[in-house]
Amino acid sequence: MGEGHPERPDRLRALHAAFAEAEFDALLREDAPQATEAQLTLAHPPHYVQRVLATHPRHGELVRLDADTAIGPGSLEAALRAAGAGIRAVEAVMAGEARAAFAAVRPPGHHAEPDTAMGFCIFSNVVIAARHAQRALGVGRVAILDFDVHHGNGTQACVEADPSILFCSSHQMPLYPGSGAAWQVGVGNVANAPLRPGSGGAEFRAAWEGLLARVREFAPELVIVSAGFDAHRRDPLASLELEAEDFAWITREIMAASPPGRVVSMLEGGYDLEGLAEGAAAHLREMMAYRTER
Repeated sequence: MGEGHPERPDRLRALHAAFAEAEFDALLREDAPQATEAQLTLAHPPHYVQRVLATHPRHGELVRLDADTAIGPGSLEAALRAAGAGIRAVEAVMAGEARAAFAAVRPPGHHAEPDTAMGFCIFSNVVIAARHAQRALGVGRVAILDFDVHHGNGTQACVEADPSILFCSSHQMPLYPGSGAAWQVGVGNVANAPLRPGSGGAEFRAAWEGLLARVREFAPELVIVSAGFDAHRRDPLASLELEAEDFAWITREIMAASPPGRVVSMLEGGYDLEGLAEGAAAHLREMMAYRTER
């Protein structure tokens, strides 16, 4: 994204360091495949996909897709692998190869609207994964749960007219991108729980108790999580006050409300490296502790 940009390679380096601890030795680790152009069109119209591919720089310069989002020579492969990671993850859980899967990816995806890159996001990784599960793997109902501090406007824009996908989000409001009001309900398949600046674990947990009741009522066949860790109290881009234990709590609650063995989590935001590593480690620790036998 360019020098000094918060969406930087050090984010994944921080996760690799955190996951190198002995407690994570049992993880099955895979490099993500690249999504195909046809798979990208599960969430985006062909003209948008083709425009991104055609404007990809090859000689070291940066090309701006919006005021906050740029691509350089390595960005296309990164974006294709980010989308491909979600596809591979849903295939793994649906085939029973894993009890749950976490995709440590960048760039994030939940701000990418059908024909617009924005907010550091190029492709809608979670929607591509959800639609791949539906079209290629025979999944019916999918729930996308987003606890990033910023509202997933792109995810909402992609699915708000699709009753087969439930989208639930907690997020700080007011904050970028300005969407996510409680009255935005799609066709009854969108549930937003905005949180005031300064809110902490108590407010976050109360919001998700309500959202998870919607999930249980919906009875999804697959759950995909937009796991942003920028609601951590250390994050420089927002002002919620979550701690690592709050991310552990929401992970346990999501796993309990989900169909056994069918949870995929994909990294979204988190821009303080220490807060990101703490939150993601707590998240992954709970996913690893999960058992399908209940």
